[in-house]
Amino acid sequence: MCAVTSLLLASASPARLATLRAAGLDPAVLVSAVDEPAVVERYGVTDAEDVCLVLAKAKAEDVAANDERPEDALILGCDSVLAFDGQVFGKPASAQEATERWRAMRGRSGVLHTGHWLIDDRDEGSGATIGGVASVTVHFADVSDAEIEAYVATGEPLAVAGAFTIDGLGGAFVTGVEGDHHAVVGVSLPLLRDLVREAGVVWTDLWASRG
Repeated sequence: MCAVTSLLLASASPARLATLRAAGLDPAVLVSAVDEPAVVERYGVTDAEDVCLVLAKAKAEDVAANDERPEDALILGCDSVLAFDGQVFGKPASAQEATERWRAMRGRSGVLHTGHWLIDDRDEGSGATIGGVASVTVHFADVSDAEIEAYVATGEPLAVAGAFTIDGLGGAFVTGVEGDHHAVVGVSLPLLRDLVREAGVVWTDLWASRG
């Protein structure tokens, strides 16, 4: 049996961690201390795909520079934003903002972009630092004001980009997804596999246990 290659997730997202674990990985977690608005302003990016990729890269690099990081691992940074009506949305800043977004989104569609950045921090690794973006069209249900109010009151929309989930309470309010549904949760497994392969690692060597 081949040795397992370690993955270090630079994200506090429980959904990303659960997705990776369900796919057979058991990543360590070290949350970055990146000031997201400051990073976006410094790079001057405005397009949704650029915003999420720049932030994913900043998070991975921040953790790679942390002396407390586990050694000899692949470091993964991720970030998601929703492109809707020509604007780029991350997590809503307040319940009022989440409510306003849902009133605008209901019965319509947006594109959820998830940036991924992988750094090969292994002692004898490739040294790769590579990234990519998974973009998914999300169709929202025509929810009522009462449903929006109840959903926002749970607090769930305040913790996620775009103010919705598909793997939680918000799942009933999403009528369809065009693209990799994992990306909506926050990490695209097919894209991550491509990045891992580009770094010279076989995807199955990331599995935490193999028979």
